[in-house]
Amino acid sequence: MSRLLEARGIGLTRGDRVILENVDLDISEGEVVTLIGPNGSGKTTLLRILLGLERPDAGNLHRRSGLTIGYVPQRLTISPTLPLSTRQFLQLPHRQPQGKVEQALRETAVEHLAEAQVHALSGGEFQRVLLARALLHEPELLVLDEPAQGIDFNGQLDLYQLIDRVRQDRGCGVLLVSHDLHLVMAATDQVICLNRHVCCSGEPEAVSQHPAYMALFGPRAAQALAIYQHHHDHRHDIAGEPIPLRQRNNPPRLRNEASADEPF
Repeated sequence: MSRLLEARGIGLTRGDRVILENVDLDISEGEVVTLIGPNGSGKTTLLRILLGLERPDAGNLHRRSGLTIGYVPQRLTISPTLPLSTRQFLQLPHRQPQGKVEQALRETAVEHLAEAQVHALSGGEFQRVLLARALLHEPELLVLDEPAQGIDFNGQLDLYQLIDRVRQDRGCGVLLVSHDLHLVMAATDQVICLNRHVCCSGEPEAVSQHPAYMALFGPRAAQALAIYQHHHDHRHDIAGEPIPLRQRNNPPRLRNEASADEPF
């Protein structure tokens, strides 16, 4: 896999407070990397540095020349007094070819919401629209900051499965930032546990048993992964309603019970 981004020894201090210290991180094509950590651990600051929005005090950051990044923010508020359809929202701030907009809507399964008012969308629907907007840039690296915030449990599962399908179809790298450990760890290739420095990193199952991870989040966090160690005979639509799978005898499997090349 070709390297998209490489950070070495990243550090940042504000006054007497150490925000980040000696942080290393790599993201390659087709790889999902999840950055986890408690509130105040430096996740948002590190994300800003990786995106080039903030300069570190120490360390080096190398991005592939001409790297295109699609970004899904943690929050974006649309005024309910502003008449703005999904299709119009995807045309901001620059007009996009209509065929490209339609493709992004289909890829994120919200084509039926093209004329819906953005302020009336549910949390899960809006996150899919934000993902569609990010895909319009044809990103080599897709960055999502707490993408499942404000979405119900079933919607979160489906959103992470959608992100994985996008990764597989497009071959892009994905950086997820989250504190929903038991969800994102079941849908990622590499986990980086941050608390100003990298406490531990590696495959999800290994990180979940690491003493540093246990110290930060407690043993129950690791036990939560067991929720996903079962087969599913259905999936859920955007509203959370169950939809039977066509191939009930061959249900999808989540990462921690699948083979290495089957993330779900």
